[in-house]
Amino acid sequence: MKNIVLIISLFSFIHSNINDINAGPMVGYSEKSEVALWIQTKNKAEVKFIYWDINNVNIKLETETVTTDKSTGFTATIIADLVKPGTIYNYQPIINGNVINVDYQLKFQSQEHWEYRKNAPDFTFSFGSCAYTNEIEKDRPGKSYGGDYFIYSNILDKNPDFMLWLGDNVYFREPDDSRTGVYNRYTHDRALNELQPLLGSVHHYAIWDDHDYGPNNSDRSFIHKDITYQAFKDFWANPSYGIENKGGITTQFRWSDIDFFLMDNRYFRTPQNRKHIYKEILGKEQVEWLIDALLNSKAPFKIIAIGGQFLNSESIYENHINWIDEHKDILNLIEKEKIEGVIFLSGDRHFSEVSKMDRYNSYPLHDFTVSPLTSGYCDICENEKNKYRIPGSGVFERNFGTIQISGSKNNRILSYSINNNLGESLWTYSIHEDELKYGK
Repeated sequence: MKNIVLIISLFSFIHSNINDINAGPMVGYSEKSEVALWIQTKNKAEVKFIYWDINNVNIKLETETVTTDKSTGFTATIIADLVKPGTIYNYQPIINGNVINVDYQLKFQSQEHWEYRKNAPDFTFSFGSCAYTNEIEKDRPGKSYGGDYFIYSNILDKNPDFMLWLGDNVYFREPDDSRTGVYNRYTHDRALNELQPLLGSVHHYAIWDDHDYGPNNSDRSFIHKDITYQAFKDFWANPSYGIENKGGITTQFRWSDIDFFLMDNRYFRTPQNRKHIYKEILGKEQVEWLIDALLNSKAPFKIIAIGGQFLNSESIYENHINWIDEHKDILNLIEKEKIEGVIFLSGDRHFSEVSKMDRYNSYPLHDFTVSPLTSGYCDICENEKNKYRIPGSGVFERNFGTIQISGSKNNRILSYSINNNLGESLWTYSIHEDELKYGK
């Protein structure tokens, strides 16, 4: 029965084997009144979740039942819609009527109703890009490109409220050039053992870049982009996908008092080698949406997540400055509209750095680039001449970032740490909200 309160014991169910699951469960987006839960089964199955307030274990709630099917890669995103704001829940999947037990914690949280009541809650999130999972039969010959999967355990040890995946979250190989190949890639990579505990107890949001959109350096001409678009929706649990039914993965979410704008840098991208055309990465409609949404935001930090580097000064690889017209337009619109608090997060580059662009009579813009998680890294990129790189911020090994938002109203601080794959902090940096305002 859908959406009923059950006062029962877990042991009233017949327990089943975890082998019914290929990947997950995973916790997706969180709001005050609902939370998304995701799972992938190995075959067609009836799936639902039971969940309970960690402080009231005797009252069990349940989601609706969904049947997984091959058409969606046997995935299901199911909404827990009986949650109360600001509550932590444990949960369990039930497959074909059988409770599935795992040997790690499964929990999620609904966001707190703090507005007009108290200061916005402090929170922490982790982020990174370029997650390569080896599959010897389909990888190129030679040394494996991926590794050090223990990084996911060390991300979990930071106890983030959510993880933001900044693209290249899977890497399509040459045999993945069809719908079957795309879904096989996601199915293989999402099932990585080391990843499961992180999926199960931390909320997840994602954007894509070229390797999980299509081939290397792919753009709007990619013939199978509707296939990879559907796969992205099937394997992630974002709050929405695209704006005004135009396609793409653009969305927005709020955590506490901070707004996040998740951009699509592939679906509308002009080929880099086009000569006689206005070249764009986001496209005019997405840029207009972004500026509108930024203007409507009252957040002290407005965080824009995009797959490739936005502020790198060098016209190399796929840095946004190669699409100079759109790049200038975005910067000019932020300035003309006097939009405060803008921060960029980016991935793609196989190294990490923080870029700071000082602007005349304006606050500085920052781009926190974090890459890679488990793919190969670029040790020679240390010599790149990005004039905006903050000295000491470069990291040329596998790594992940964390950001903590803390402080009372009008005194919010963004604290950044870049960590190696063991979870050791390598460099830290902080910004007070007043530093990102005009006239300060």
